[in-house]
Amino acid sequence: MLIEFQNVSKRYDDGTLAVANLSLTVRKGEIFVLIGPSGCGKTTTMKMVNRLIDHTDGKILIDEREIYQFDIYELRRNIGYVLQQIALFPHLTVEENIAVVPDLLKWPKTKTKDRVTELMKIAGLDPVLRSKKPPELSGGQQQRVGVLRALAADPEVILMDEPFSALDPISRAQLQDDIKRLNDELGKTILFVTHDIEEAMKLGDRIALMRDGKLVIVGTPDEIRASDDPFVLDFTQHGRGEADA
Repeated sequence: MLIEFQNVSKRYDDGTLAVANLSLTVRKGEIFVLIGPSGCGKTTTMKMVNRLIDHTDGKILIDEREIYQFDIYELRRNIGYVLQQIALFPHLTVEENIAVVPDLLKWPKTKTKDRVTELMKIAGLDPVLRSKKPPELSGGQQQRVGVLRALAADPEVILMDEPFSALDPISRAQLQDDIKRLNDELGKTILFVTHDIEEAMKLGDRIALMRDGKLVIVGTPDEIRASDDPFVLDFTQHGRGEADA
């Protein structure tokens, strides 16, 4: 499974060009990080993958199949999605929250229960939590449940939209480690959006730095660090991209 952008643009009705002629490939099994200043188009780029935002020009392919060829519900059910706001259902238990998509797909109850047990074990969540409601959990625990919900139906692609930015530094660092470890075990293809250069360098197998809707550079953390582009240098040193001013 891979994601490919071929000359993709997104122009809004008011003429605003949010993404301009974007071409890149997210490889199977990697954590690919989109980063850049506010308004650079990174979140728009990610949301075009599951058609929360439709692109205007070009093609987006998943495993060599254009996304418009998928039924939209099939597309979204086969792509895990983790939000900054978590968006757990407060009236459901942890187990029920994790099982939302398998239940929609009408998995047998025993299969769903086994999947919840497996994921909670991999994530290091105490089994006693499966009967708790989200308000009874810490912020870090809630975010772990959100990640497990995205993984529950075993999708090949996971989209993560600044999922840890609202957490305290300790919880954030722990969850970053969890994502690295989980992906080493599960081998998902993760498209991860962040504004934090340290997070990008820690998590990304490869990183795409964007500016004004366009790609500035794509590469491994070492390749990004080695760049002598003034904008890249400023962003990696200060996280602001002041060379853009």
